[in-house]
Amino acid sequence: MNLVSLKDVLEPAEKGGYAVGAFNANNMEIVQAIIESAAEERSPVILQASQGAINYAGLDFIVALVKTAAQGVNVPVVLHLDHGTDFNQVMRCIRHGFSSVMFDGSKLPLEENIARTLRVVEIARAVGVSVEGELGKIGGTEDEITVEEREALFTDPAEAERFVKETAVDALAIAIGTAHGPYKGEPRLDFPRLKRIKDLTAAFIVLHGASGVPDDAVRQAVSLGVNKINIDTDIRQAFTSGITDFMKKNPNNIDPRKMLSPAKAEMKKIIKEKMRLFGCSGKA
Repeated sequence: MNLVSLKDVLEPAEKGGYAVGAFNANNMEIVQAIIESAAEERSPVILQASQGAINYAGLDFIVALVKTAAQGVNVPVVLHLDHGTDFNQVMRCIRHGFSSVMFDGSKLPLEENIARTLRVVEIARAVGVSVEGELGKIGGTEDEITVEEREALFTDPAEAERFVKETAVDALAIAIGTAHGPYKGEPRLDFPRLKRIKDLTAAFIVLHGASGVPDDAVRQAVSLGVNKINIDTDIRQAFTSGITDFMKKNPNNIDPRKMLSPAKAEMKKIIKEKMRLFGCSGKA
């Protein structure tokens, strides 16, 4: 199946009251684990490549891997740039065949974030590519931020309303209490803030840093209108666990294929669990 845009998978999710999983890919085994899970769960899926993944694997390799994998399944597949902060990098991804891009201007002043995001939207929309923007700052780990500092980083609903109106982004990543990387404590999501942002904006809502968020909190976020949920850390941990466990049992092994097969199996377990949790299993 050819790649589809982010809008193509999030519109049905919005109508159906579920979210679509967005999983970060860095190499062939991760791409295979994500695609195979989507096919087996009959789920739409978003494969994300961060700027770090592109620097590691190479832009041509990432695109070729995902396009090849997508052609072998009959479920909707999105190739999405995650946290693109450089305009030229975003443009390279569009030219190389990404069907969706994120421009992350969350560290910029609001006016500049709007201006730069709008420029990306104007170019991307002309070639049928979806755009995700970000407003608010998602921290590293929850427990390192005091209550006052934590709330200062959160997305302001009034600013979100303005941002979406002036940029016309398809999707908006918001900060409501999640964090990138492993949590030191249980994350506390600001659900009233999420509901207010959803009520005020027309964009699809994205939850970053969802690895480690309790299942009940994820379900509540989806019920309040989150449409796209990002998972990366959980996949990395499953990958590492699969290899570590195998090598403990087989310390003399030198065959990477034998190490990577159990790693892929562990990743698939996690990915399928997330698809069922998000409600996107069976929706393709």
